[in-house]
Amino acid sequence: MIDEFAKTYLHGDLREIREEMVGKLDGLGEYDIRRPLTATGTNLLGFVKHLTLTEARYFGDIFGRPFAEPMPRWDDLEARGTDMWATEHESRTEIVERYRRVWAHSDATITELAVDAPGHVPWWPRPDVLLFNVLVHVLTETSRHAGHADILREQLDGSLATDSHRDAAFWAARRAEVERAARAAAPS
Repeated sequence: MIDEFAKTYLHGDLREIREEMVGKLDGLGEYDIRRPLTATGTNLLGFVKHLTLTEARYFGDIFGRPFAEPMPRWDDLEARGTDMWATEHESRTEIVERYRRVWAHSDATITELAVDAPGHVPWWPRPDVLLFNVLVHVLTETSRHAGHADILREQLDGSLATDSHRDAAFWAARRAEVERAARAAAPS
């Protein structure tokens, strides 16, 4: 009973965070969703592309249920990192629609397999896993990147993921309070 509850609960959370991730692109132009916002080139559309590959691998290859569309292999060193950004030839629509197709594939794997179904992740130190392990891992990975995306989106246009009931004056005062505390704590 707890196994089915855990699977349903984790799957529900994954579905919610996926939608939040895609929602980070709403209202932004092509340049803003693609532009590098960190020294390593991190950007919003790159997160969506990366999570597409993540789910296709983990809920596909790991359980012998490969996603039907071509994806870079985990051991293709030349392709490593190309999932973190979109070329000028890849459209937002194309990337988001592929992500949604991967969701359907992942959802089928999650629904059809038992939570203790065995899988094999060759790049993990303990490669023999269960669907439960993979569900937790992908939910964690997606949530982690959604948190990064919250920060990037706030940097771009001030959009906040939470506390939308607070206005700009509240956040300006909060930022000033944090800045004051940081300066006060710094040695002279």
